[in-house]
Amino acid sequence: MALIHVPRPKNAYDPDRPMGSLLKAQVEHLREAEIKLPSRYRQEIDTYIKAIKTEGEAAAYIQKVTEAIHDAHAEAERDRRAPKPKRVIEIAAVADERAEHEQARARKRTASKSKKRAGAKRRKK
Repeated sequence: MALIHVPRPKNAYDPDRPMGSLLKAQVEHLREAEIKLPSRYRQEIDTYIKAIKTEGEAAAYIQKVTEAIHDAHAEAERDRRAPKPKRVIEIAAVADERAEHEQARARKRTASKSKKRAGAKRRKK
């Protein structure tokens, strides 16, 4: 099989050239991604996208946002892999306390009802 040599275009990237519509769309999409990042990553970027006019400025912005996204994902991955302290839920203890509370209320009700009945009997005599 013969190798075909494809020359690289010399004008593919010019940092001083005004950015085209495709690059503008990419910058706008990355701005949406930047907005969804945690604030500590957004503060590091500190670029106003309306001020981006050239391919070089767009490339710098894209690099900053891409690095911030990678850093945020790496931190999230570390947090997911870190051992979490086991949470203990004392359901039985809560149920026991609730049952004791209900029993105490029931005792108070029956005691107050029996006192009312005794008072009613005394009045009739």
